[in-house]
Amino acid sequence: MRRETFDTVILGAGAAGMMCAIHAAARGGRVLIVDHAKAPGEKIRISGGGRCNFTNVGAGARNFISGNPHFAKSALGRYTPRHFIAMVEKHGIAYHEKTLGQLFCDRSARDIIAMLVGEMARAGCEMRLSTTLERVERNEAGFTVTLGGERAATVGCRHVVVACGGKSIPKMGATGLGYQIAKQFGLAVTETRPGLVPLTFGEDVLSGFREIAGVAADVRVSCGKAAFEEALLFTHRGLSGPAILQVSSYWRETQPIRIAFLPSADIAALLCVAKRENGRRSVQTALGELLPRRLVAHLAEKRGWSGTLAEASDRKLAEIAGLLRNWELYPAGTEGYRTAEVTLGGVDTASLDSRTMAAKAVPGLFFIGEVVDVTGWLGGYNFQWAWASGWAAGTAIAENAC
Repeated sequence: MRRETFDTVILGAGAAGMMCAIHAAARGGRVLIVDHAKAPGEKIRISGGGRCNFTNVGAGARNFISGNPHFAKSALGRYTPRHFIAMVEKHGIAYHEKTLGQLFCDRSARDIIAMLVGEMARAGCEMRLSTTLERVERNEAGFTVTLGGERAATVGCRHVVVACGGKSIPKMGATGLGYQIAKQFGLAVTETRPGLVPLTFGEDVLSGFREIAGVAADVRVSCGKAAFEEALLFTHRGLSGPAILQVSSYWRETQPIRIAFLPSADIAALLCVAKRENGRRSVQTALGELLPRRLVAHLAEKRGWSGTLAEASDRKLAEIAGLLRNWELYPAGTEGYRTAEVTLGGVDTASLDSRTMAAKAVPGLFFIGEVVDVTGWLGGYNFQWAWASGWAAGTAIAENAC
């Protein structure tokens, strides 16, 4: 088996790994980045419907879930969305802002991948794809990394960066490898579970949802103290859409979620106005002017909302509005890692230096991106964590700070 030497070996050619490679090699360090996939940045490629929601202009530590809510502040504060936007603009990649500060490529997510690959090439990084990790071992000089595949080799290096992500989307090759490496070197790993994932329900609820599969509505969905105002989508399996994906990261089994339709409107007042203007209209017709008609028909049948507005007392209209503003449901579970966009939990931040992402007890070992117990909201936040944590580790390596 061939023996080689590099300053740094990065495990994972995703968003965090490529960003780290660019900066780790900035001062001439020899960097090798490896991945078992056939192409780099596969999650980048499929993100944002193929247009990559590459950051969010409002990203801050408040938009992240972690056992230590302060851990992400250092990296996010030093490498901000403006820094990544500057790189995007330098490469002439056209982009646009959607709702809530989300930035997307105008053309294709492949533009972001090409930008990162190009920057790595300019920095002198070597990338090897279709390459498996066999072993990582500590030695007096640093580490020995044994690689398999077409270019099997034993690589000696001073630094190892674990950037191989979490368990989400296993069909793209996601595994728990990063957690295994952490445990091998004595680092704690917090509970992991699917995040940003559709919610599923028991047959008693699901049988009704199937009738309105494909219906979407603007809502506020809450679970405990967490609440999000975005779109909800009924599916054949349960509930999805941005609002549900967001709240799924806070939901735990046995907890209810609460749905408020038209969260910025006074539904009771609108129904009373409709009653005064034309009391001969049915309650269902009036509600159908406020909400999707299929949804209204479903709820009217289930709740017995019949008759005209004139026949309904103001109290009855207030009761209807109350249900629409506080519809409580108990999910049975989630769709799991198969459709989850991220993995909640990961390498315990207590084991890491927040400025450099280095393992405190293992000199030269770093963990970045999704493998760490830092998970962002939907909307470009997880990419910003990848850029910021990758930058933090790469810069520390280049400056030989660890």
